[in-house]
Amino acid sequence: KDRCLTCYQPSAEMLNRAGLNAIGLNSKLTDTDRSRAKTISMQMQYSEIAAYTEDGIPIGEHAAAGALRFFSRGDLETVPGAEPILRRYLESALLTYYATRRLLAEGHYDVVVLNHGIYVPQGIISETARHLGVRVVTWHPAYRRGCFIFNHHETYHHGLMTEPVSSWEDMTWTDVQQQQISQYLRSRWIGEQDWVKFHSQPEFDARSIQNELGIDFQRPTIGLLTNVIWDAQLHYKANAFPNMVDWLMKTVAYFEKRPDLQLLIRVHPAELTGTLPSRQPAVDEIRRRFPKLPPNIFIIPPESKASTYVAMSHCDAVLIYGTKMGVELSASGIPVIVAGEAWIRGKGVTMDATSEENYLRLLDMLPLRKKLDEVTIARAQKYAYHFFFRRMVPLSCIKERKGWPPFAVHIDSLNDLAPGMSAGLDIVCNGIMAATPFIYPAEDLMGESQAGERRENQH
Repeated sequence: KDRCLTCYQPSAEMLNRAGLNAIGLNSKLTDTDRSRAKTISMQMQYSEIAAYTEDGIPIGEHAAAGALRFFSRGDLETVPGAEPILRRYLESALLTYYATRRLLAEGHYDVVVLNHGIYVPQGIISETARHLGVRVVTWHPAYRRGCFIFNHHETYHHGLMTEPVSSWEDMTWTDVQQQQISQYLRSRWIGEQDWVKFHSQPEFDARSIQNELGIDFQRPTIGLLTNVIWDAQLHYKANAFPNMVDWLMKTVAYFEKRPDLQLLIRVHPAELTGTLPSRQPAVDEIRRRFPKLPPNIFIIPPESKASTYVAMSHCDAVLIYGTKMGVELSASGIPVIVAGEAWIRGKGVTMDATSEENYLRLLDMLPLRKKLDEVTIARAQKYAYHFFFRRMVPLSCIKERKGWPPFAVHIDSLNDLAPGMSAGLDIVCNGIMAATPFIYPAEDLMGESQAGERRENQH
């Protein structure tokens, strides 16, 4: 009765229709396992749960991430009822670990393929497989419609940060690729080529945005983009701050003492329009610490239709923590300072803070009064192309649909899945079977992909 039917039921029905034998994790648990998980989850000090590990597996980290997602918050300190929920996540994480460990030890498994790779149970399964020497592949719907991100060894949240620059910096780069990425990035202003968009009718007029906010874009302005506070709360060694809220508060405090600069904070629209609306709004966090905002600090709330792209285009530089907007902004020539786990970190196009002190020194350099140079912009565009067109693999056999799940297999027969029928599917299958990179050579196959899309639309 406690299963999440939103996810469990569609998967179970699909497996049943396919006639596949599903092995339930429950079948791999003993009474001793259940008793041990219950005892640990109930007796452990509440403050120690998030840091709990067993056999080197960060059980508590994934349990805490799941509880934060459940409550749609970045912390549980003031949440009524948080403790029993976190303890249940810990118990579930332990049961997942024990069952997965036994399942993989009993069989002969070469690779585990699972979605996302974080939270409970996926994160625990992924960690356990790696611990036992079983190769891991994770997948997740990408931003471009019809595309998915696959990653070896770990969730793409980590994988896209640690991916070597050699995987893209020497790729074929011509005016054709430059034009393709420029056109796509412009399309993201309204999301016409993406699975997800946050505003149906954004406001693009800069004067209207100025009037709405009371800001003057003629004065030096620094942009700041938030993340959804609760999303993907995992540990990243590269972070200059312990969490996004700490970064946000210290940044506001800094600009309180810099009246020569305007700070324009754009709160992520997904706080309201995401799958799980946030119960810890960034605006509330700011108002709690700064009941009266300094006159040089302005906020675009999540409900505002003001275009983030237009607002940031009027900024001298933009500060980010973990948003993918860093990829887009740097590709358009806007200087970006990275304080957290953004995927653009370490790509040679942004100013990456390594500590709080280093971050504040970077802020002392503002305003920069110049865009990125042409060489840096070209490098940023090349990475953006790699990110959006090569790491996002198109799968023609998957179609968007209304309802849940939001996509479905769309084939006439198994022949549609045969080798050579889909370049994207071949890359995925080869990556799973032979551990080859999950990189779609869009620079060579873009024409083929577009022709396939036209055929599918006609069909």
